[in-house]
Amino acid sequence: MRLVFADTCYWIALVNERDQLHSVALQASKQLMNVHMFTTDEVLIEFLTFYRDKDEFLRTKAVEFVEAVKRNPNVTVVPQTRSSFDAGLRLYRQRPDKQYSMVDCISMETMRQHNITDVLTEDHHFAQEGFNTLLSDENQSE
Repeated sequence: MRLVFADTCYWIALVNERDQLHSVALQASKQLMNVHMFTTDEVLIEFLTFYRDKDEFLRTKAVEFVEAVKRNPNVTVVPQTRSSFDAGLRLYRQRPDKQYSMVDCISMETMRQHNITDVLTEDHHFAQEGFNTLLSDENQSE
């Protein structure tokens, strides 16, 4: 079975109908029906942080969405651990010339650990590390 990593921007685009990637994320979801997705606690934390200053309806919708992701048998949510943090920190330290976030570094190291090369994101930082960004312009026409 094909494994795909779901980044924060993918989850945000799915939930937020006003997001510029909403239709792209929906289309990608339809094309990836027979895949198993991975994400991390850190990604879900970042997703919820995005909604921190939104109205009560959107915050509630975001919480319900995260709970649904966690229950979904086709999604593995990799738990936050000291070792995942340390792996991300090593990559963060190794790339002082990049503007990778710590969450991105943890995600990249999680992807490497699980031999995942495809990521639902448009974040060019993943492409810089050699991953296939499924929501980027060059992949949207496929």
